[in-house]
Amino acid sequence: MTLKLGKLLTEQRNPASMKLDSSSIRDILGIINREDHIIAGRVAEQMDDITKATELVDHAFRHEGRLIYVGAGTSGRLGVLDASEIPPTFNASPERVQGFIAGGDSALRTAVEGAEDFSDDGHKLVDDIGVTKNDVIMGIATSGVTPYVLGALERGRELGAGTVFFTCTDKSHIDINVDVLISVPVGPEVITGSTRMKSGTATKMVLNMITTTAMIKRGKVYENLMVDLKATNIKLEDRARRIVSTITSCSYEEATELLSNADNFVKVALVMHKSHASADESRLYLDRFDGNVREAVDELEKGHKS
Repeated sequence: MTLKLGKLLTEQRNPASMKLDSSSIRDILGIINREDHIIAGRVAEQMDDITKATELVDHAFRHEGRLIYVGAGTSGRLGVLDASEIPPTFNASPERVQGFIAGGDSALRTAVEGAEDFSDDGHKLVDDIGVTKNDVIMGIATSGVTPYVLGALERGRELGAGTVFFTCTDKSHIDINVDVLISVPVGPEVITGSTRMKSGTATKMVLNMITTTAMIKRGKVYENLMVDLKATNIKLEDRARRIVSTITSCSYEEATELLSNADNFVKVALVMHKSHASADESRLYLDRFDGNVREAVDELEKGHKS
């Protein structure tokens, strides 16, 4: 099948950059920057759909499901990047968010020509990784037509998984059956068809929004601090003490003692301080509320007042 891409938004020429090759370095940078200013506004216009997608992911996480990114080229690399940053940022299992790119891991560094052209490879990926109804597959294809991505989504839907499709093409050009379609039409690229630019930036923004929010709802953050942390080396010990000290307003020395009594778990130390519970009681309540510090503290405080 021959794809005719000329009508896609990502393949249109940008009137603002028609004289790019004859412009000065400073002027080229200015053109790129002015076009980048468009992106956040376009993302904001799709907040309802981004919310629906995040709710799907949150539901999956609550039921031990996974978020599976599937993409090709820049889209695939950005999915893998976002997935790889979740474990060190939120102390989450690397299984929770996974990224896959057409052509496999070698395609992260070197383009694998034609790897994205076969929907059957997308089907096979979904089968190979054992997708279930508890998972969410998020296909990323800024052009909206990548067969590998569409194949993965199709197979995921057959298996009952949640499905999200992200594209930078207008919805009117998309014909796919998914639970949530996120379309962020950022307009023609500064260099025609170079979706590593505005489309790539929009992709990273949306992926960051979805996973960060889902992790916050899983209790990985208290106020705006990363609290799902166990102090296992000198750097982390210092960070843990500073976090506990900041949230509780206790001294650095008091934070050190709290952490010692909490076996160096920040969450346990916070619940102990805020609710005056023992370490064991704090752990039990954290388990009961899936690691959510605020919910555990609120429930313990109710119990101590009654």
